[in-house]
Amino acid sequence: MKGYRIFLLLASVFLVTSTLFYYAHYLIFRDPHHIFIYLLGDVAFLPLEVFLVVIVIERILSRREKQAMLYKLNMAIGAFFSELGNWLLHDLIRFFNNREEIARNLNITAAWTSNDYKKATAFANHLKISIDAHKIDLVGLKAFLAQKRMYLLTLLENPNLLEHDRFTDLLWATTHLDEELEARTSLENLPESDLEHLMVDIQRMYDHLASEWLDYVEYLKSSYPFLYSLVLRTHPFQENPSPMFG
Repeated sequence: MKGYRIFLLLASVFLVTSTLFYYAHYLIFRDPHHIFIYLLGDVAFLPLEVFLVVIVIERILSRREKQAMLYKLNMAIGAFFSELGNWLLHDLIRFFNNREEIARNLNITAAWTSNDYKKATAFANHLKISIDAHKIDLVGLKAFLAQKRMYLLTLLENPNLLEHDRFTDLLWATTHLDEELEARTSLENLPESDLEHLMVDIQRMYDHLASEWLDYVEYLKSSYPFLYSLVLRTHPFQENPSPMFG
């Protein structure tokens, strides 16, 4: 309400100032015909000026700002996968009973087109994971996430990430899993109900992780081919990942 009053006050001040200048022009030159000619010309140009300034220029600036934000956002996402996302993708899939199906649908190659990425994204968005709860290394997962806790909190404080709801959901899912594991003094001999709850948390995080990874890799393909080349050689959904060529 206060901002609205300031807006009305400024509008009144500018209107009165403009009127005073026109009146001063009339007192000096006594030529109302000349005043109305220029006044009508200014009013006639006003719609075109609004179009150029508000629509064209604002859209150009908005697009540049969006591109700059997207660049910073993808830098943060890339850092996330380098720091812990790639490790989680690789380490957890070992304990999935349906890992072959997942690998078959997410095994990106250099020949993939945008159509292939769309199909893989659709699969990742509805990913159903079958986890062997008694074989998964919860102690190792807990220790790894504990090492990355401060890094995750730093990412959550990044204002650029507020513009990317899906990646923010991934960070919250990962942070929540870390908190669930940290809250248990021991991960040995957990009751079945507790194991099931942790498996749901892992499933939630891995679902987000796979979807965001695909989006990020497709972005690398179009913007940073040299980084894309490394991903093609090292991602965990292929049979023998290796950074070596050949």
